[in-house]
Amino acid sequence: MRFTFLLPLVLLATTATAAPGRDDQLKPVSLQMAAAGQAALAAGKPQDAIDSFEAALASDPRNVAAFAGIAAAYEKLGLPGKAVKYYRDALALNPSDIAALEGQGRALVARGATARAQINLARIKALCKADCGAATRLEGVIAKASAQASAAPVKAKTTQE
Repeated sequence: MRFTFLLPLVLLATTATAAPGRDDQLKPVSLQMAAAGQAALAAGKPQDAIDSFEAALASDPRNVAAFAGIAAAYEKLGLPGKAVKYYRDALALNPSDIAALEGQGRALVARGATARAQINLARIKALCKADCGAATRLEGVIAKASAQASAAPVKAKTTQE
């Protein structure tokens, strides 16, 4: 009973050193599979990339880059809804992952959720503090979507007689 006050300190120390998704703490096979996923994504093979990233997650479910990689592959496949979900999973592990915030912002814009993408943009700017390529790119995506939305012709309702 005398040592119960030490338990919170021990838990704090172990969680502080075991931050999820840090490359130096992930299983090597997970890193290798994630690298294979990145290579497949770069080669324009999103389905092969998804398979590799899923294998990376099977070996170590703390691999933030694998979640973000799956999301990026789903973006390439034109499935922004699935991309948003996997970016959310990556951000659950590391809320400060700028690449995942940017990717989720892009996917949100593709789904028409520019207001939610603006929240991601604000988070990126708060994390970067200075000039940030991710913020600039996401601002461009949001601005382009806003311009397209305002330039879209308004459809008039027609009635059948």
